[in-house]
Amino acid sequence: MDEEARTGFDPTRQREAHRLGGQRRWPQSHAGARPLVTYAALDLGTNNCRLLVARPSGDSFRVIDAFSRIIRLGEGVSASGRLSEAAIERALDALTVCRNKMKNRGVTRARLIATEACRAAENGNEFLARVRDRVGIELEIVDRETEAVLAATGCTPLMDPAADSVVLFDIGGGSSELVRLGRSRTNRRGPPTPEIRGWISIQVGVVTLAERHGGVTVSRDLFETMVTEVRALINEFAATHADLAGAAIHLLGTSGTVTTVAGVHLNLPRYDRRVVDGCWMRDEEVSQVHERLLAMRHEDRVANPCIGAERADLVLAGCAILEAIRRAFPCARLRVADRGLREGMLVELMREDGLWGGR
Repeated sequence: MDEEARTGFDPTRQREAHRLGGQRRWPQSHAGARPLVTYAALDLGTNNCRLLVARPSGDSFRVIDAFSRIIRLGEGVSASGRLSEAAIERALDALTVCRNKMKNRGVTRARLIATEACRAAENGNEFLARVRDRVGIELEIVDRETEAVLAATGCTPLMDPAADSVVLFDIGGGSSELVRLGRSRTNRRGPPTPEIRGWISIQVGVVTLAERHGGVTVSRDLFETMVTEVRALINEFAATHADLAGAAIHLLGTSGTVTTVAGVHLNLPRYDRRVVDGCWMRDEEVSQVHERLLAMRHEDRVANPCIGAERADLVLAGCAILEAIRRAFPCARLRVADRGLREGMLVELMREDGLWGGR
């Protein structure tokens, strides 16, 4: 994934900047007026460790370094209640890489968060102490509401401005969040501010669901069992927002699941964020990918360049969560976001520093 090529929030403008070979910079009136600040956002999830390092650029930011590694920190937590020693070592190794990148890039402002695995594990705080002692960085365990707000902040620029409402979902490794968004508020500078009308977090993600039901061999019956389990957890939220039926709405998905589904749909020879981020899928196209994945053997999923060995046993659990969301909120269109918590953190940090805002 070529994350260092990323710039901006609007994929159309991003592709145009890439074509022209140039990047937007601070207007001349800002030049010399504020010191160069390098920001970092780290998201240590149940499945992934991901980092973005960026500098402000006009009403957006320019990513200058990035890191993403599947570490499965939450592997086995649902059964044992604890982070395993093997998972902790994988996380410490990945966090060491992140620390070095931040140091080498001269990061001066950062937010470093941990999510569901550390929330759920009884030794989560012990793990954070080991991170401090061995890696020298301080992680913050965020609550589910913060996670939902950060996802919304990072993804709001991908809302169709003609839509009345959007159902944003973030399928994680240990938890999943759904957020109802209204028309976002535009700002004089920087990205739009999300209007959150409701949210929910469920303690089910791709790792926990796959561990409970299996992910290597997934029959249609097993797939439906997983869908039914997840649907029961979101029914109340769907009923609360039943007024969405018939409205001008679309789904907006951020997660490894939905970006993988998009990559498979596009038949990419290798995953390409520039093509996936911001792409639209029709409802029937999502169904077709689910059918393709259900028909694949595990080794076929491993061989697919947009899935690979690290996701092959998780992707159908993720699709089951996605299917439950689609049935609860039938929409003709889904927009795919290869962005989320890290972008949300960067936006919030830059707003706090007065770089953006105002109406």
